[in-house]
Amino acid sequence: MKFLVRSILTVFAALAIMVPAIAADGVHKLVLQISDNNPQKMNTVLNVAANVSRHYTDMGEEIDIKIVAFNAGLHMLRPDTSPVKDRMMSFGQSMPNVEFQACNNTRHAMQKKSGKDVPLFEFAEVVPAGVVSIMELDEAGYSVVRP
Repeated sequence: MKFLVRSILTVFAALAIMVPAIAADGVHKLVLQISDNNPQKMNTVLNVAANVSRHYTDMGEEIDIKIVAFNAGLHMLRPDTSPVKDRMMSFGQSMPNVEFQACNNTRHAMQKKSGKDVPLFEFAEVVPAGVVSIMELDEAGYSVVRP
């Protein structure tokens, strides 16, 4: 009997290793960081978000993706300077499981330097500090990736 119980427990342990881990609420969680004013990197971040979203949606699973922009990467979320403006306009409307966060520290620094307001896309959520937001999301179970 002990052998049978041990065998069953071994099988369950092996299966647990083979099953990908997801959050306790059943939602996959991903943070993508953008901190460079580089169109190629911005497009890569958007491509990764779209591919991951499509992957889990096709599997019938939920995915929550947050793209956090700070430093020079904030230009991605600025309609006046975004090198990926056209893509951002359609992306913000077509990807309901992707949220954009804009670092308010960076925004204030840009405003101070330019002497004028720094506009953001209306779908961007302003957070006090981008790096702090990434840290807190990591602590909340999000996987952090910088493509």
